[in-house]
Amino acid sequence: MTKKLPLPLEGVRVVDFGQQIAGPAVAMVLADFGATVVHIDPPEGPQWDHPANAVLNRNKNCLSLDLKTESGLTNAQALIEQADIVIESFRPGVMKELGVDFTQLRAERPELITLSVPGFASNDALRREWKATEAVVAATCGAFTDMGFNRVLMGINPSFSPLPLGSAYAVSLASSSAVLALLEREKTGRGDHIEVPVAAALMEGLSYNSYVIEGLPDRYKTMREDEIEYRKANNIEFDLSYEDLQEYLDPFYRTYECADGRMFYCVCPSHRNHAKRALKLLGIYDELKAEGLPEVKDLHAPVSEWDGETSIGVYPLPKKWADIISEKMKKAFLSKTSTEWGVLFGEGQIPGAPHRTTQEWVNDEHTNAAGLIVEVNDPEYGLMKQPGPIAWLEEMAADMLQPRPRKQVSFDEALAELSAVAASETVTRPTGQSIQPASGKGWLDGLRVLDLTNVIAGPHSAAFLSRFGAEVIKLDTVTPMYDPLIGVLFTFQTNVNKQSALIDITTTEGREAFNRLVRSVDMVVINAPERQMKPLGLDNESLQAINPGVLFCRLDCLGGPLRGPKTDYIGYDDIIQANSGIMSRFGGPATPEEHAHLGTLDVNCGFAAGLGMAISLYHKAKTGQPTRSRTSLSAVTNIAQISFAFDYEGRAPFNEPSGREALGHHELSHFYKTSEGWLYLDSNHSELDKLEGVEGLQGISSAANIRDFLTDALSQAPASYWAEVLQEADIAAAQPNAIEDLRAQYSREADGTPGTGSGSFSFSTYPNHPSGHCITQIDHYSVRPAEASTRAIKPAEQYGHSTRNVLASVGYREEEIESMIERGIAGLSWSMEYLPS
Repeated sequence: MTKKLPLPLEGVRVVDFGQQIAGPAVAMVLADFGATVVHIDPPEGPQWDHPANAVLNRNKNCLSLDLKTESGLTNAQALIEQADIVIESFRPGVMKELGVDFTQLRAERPELITLSVPGFASNDALRREWKATEAVVAATCGAFTDMGFNRVLMGINPSFSPLPLGSAYAVSLASSSAVLALLEREKTGRGDHIEVPVAAALMEGLSYNSYVIEGLPDRYKTMREDEIEYRKANNIEFDLSYEDLQEYLDPFYRTYECADGRMFYCVCPSHRNHAKRALKLLGIYDELKAEGLPEVKDLHAPVSEWDGETSIGVYPLPKKWADIISEKMKKAFLSKTSTEWGVLFGEGQIPGAPHRTTQEWVNDEHTNAAGLIVEVNDPEYGLMKQPGPIAWLEEMAADMLQPRPRKQVSFDEALAELSAVAASETVTRPTGQSIQPASGKGWLDGLRVLDLTNVIAGPHSAAFLSRFGAEVIKLDTVTPMYDPLIGVLFTFQTNVNKQSALIDITTTEGREAFNRLVRSVDMVVINAPERQMKPLGLDNESLQAINPGVLFCRLDCLGGPLRGPKTDYIGYDDIIQANSGIMSRFGGPATPEEHAHLGTLDVNCGFAAGLGMAISLYHKAKTGQPTRSRTSLSAVTNIAQISFAFDYEGRAPFNEPSGREALGHHELSHFYKTSEGWLYLDSNHSELDKLEGVEGLQGISSAANIRDFLTDALSQAPASYWAEVLQEADIAAAQPNAIEDLRAQYSREADGTPGTGSGSFSFSTYPNHPSGHCITQIDHYSVRPAEASTRAIKPAEQYGHSTRNVLASVGYREEEIESMIERGIAGLSWSMEYLPS
């Protein structure tokens, strides 16, 4: 019988004061990895009374304490005295007012790690005192205004979504930072205080909705973007119907109806092989070739040099060929059911998936077999299907799949368990001279990472590590597999702070260069299905033979801690949005629609991989054992849908707000039109007395219809007035911002700082970007350690820019490098232009 390995955070003690989603979910993630967690609620119970608390508080001992009383505060301080990590998610300053001062605690115990996850940043003078609910943060950050091209063309603004995306991003970022602080404590004995504002986390997650490239060549503009520009220029109303909108979508990036009347999402843009496989499977490839569909050999050449008007593998296609291909694909999809197409696409290694609801996702054969969904016998709801872990280590993944249900305990029981863990000495608390002075360095200074990833999620994971000082070598093929939109344009975001090298590892000499690189690094990261690992020489046995002790991280689409029927299926963010219910909720079951534009799951999958790599590094520091960390888009969709992704006998219907008409959760958490602009009010029935005290809202508590009352009352004054008076009354409310306006207000020319001092919003403009374009993008500013440093963004290099330096760093002489370049074993670029015109 194989000996069970201890989970990597076994012995780490956490006191969790978090409320709502973000704070408790960070503690849940740490508990999933083995930490001992005590969760503390106020006497009246959790602020958010929701069945999802059964998920958020699994693996925790839960109790109530009143910190406003002397005995409650004394008990809280006794629990904190036993802790390695203390977590809170209130407005800045609230914990200090309650008698728990993180600065004082760390002065007395510098080994302590304290983590704050406020809605808005503590240095945001304008918003730090706002009641920062999920919806208020989303509205303020532009998430209800910048929901993608579809909503713009349909004239839907504001555009509501019930997904708690801000908290989802913050959970991955904050839990990663807590583990990295533990890693630093292993080296120096010091803890740290970390702040991760939910607003900043959301802005980083929405980075693809907010960056601007001046002078972007027309070849990268979609039919939707062209139509938006045309309507703006000619003052034409934005009023497309859902049906009409479909004809503005690329044929390889859209929804199709199937024989069973259900929908299937095909996502094959920008990759020549994927698109060709799809057309062949659908039986229309030869027809299209016969009709003259051109094929361009070098998609990275300027369009003016192409030997045809377009090609398979180009995104976006011109309207002529998009219309021809779409019509044939629509007819072909009607020949089989959505389920049948799901299997054919998956087995054929083609990105595509049937649209399904979240209820179907939670109860799906694959998600349950793979450990993406687990069962917990909750004391209130009974046997409950819950999201599995968001990241895991392969060597001990199975041991994370049987979470202990939340347990209500007394103060004495909670203290006794923390004390017992302390006595076990699994984690030795540093004391005295073993605690070094603060160095001001990055948590990952000196770490060397080999990045073999592509598209969005994988490259974001290595970029995330780089902000803490890791040196990242981005290795790609000499001949690109993707067109410039995914292959180059996206890298302005994903390849910051990296050295880029191009090597053909399918050759003998290229493989030797790869092996040398593996021997030179501490971590290798890739996004690919399991079936590709051994052929690429990335299975555990091969990697350890090259570099014993090297760590490895893998991201994929449908993978879980265990194997399931769809483990080897490939795909992108949109595939899981469709399959897990996000699109059916956002657009409505009959008219599913992509959520936002890009990055809903991708970016957070990168952050979750950062968590996995942090865990792997910490585990090795503690034990010397190398591990293989994992996450997937499927694991991450569960944290994005934490409010919905569970099931149990007797569960209320899955009837959360959905469709384009949804403007809120209920009449007191809803968008309202004012005399000037829109307002999001995020209140509840327990606050009716507070609302009654707001001038202009008298009578609300006795109103026969609250929605009608608010519709009339709020229309009497501008949104700016209502936001101010409601916030003054400590009622959550906000005007919806546009990211365009936030970018205009909070951008500065890049100054070598990470933006952490700029409040809740921080953009940098790079007028001398290596691409030759002026680029503005969100800073890497959401993780804010008090003592460790974080790195400002260094713009992404052109592919191959550092090939010579990277090869030289692993022992190649100048003449050897030049020979490899001349023979195509190594490369210096994919094209003459950084961003092909």
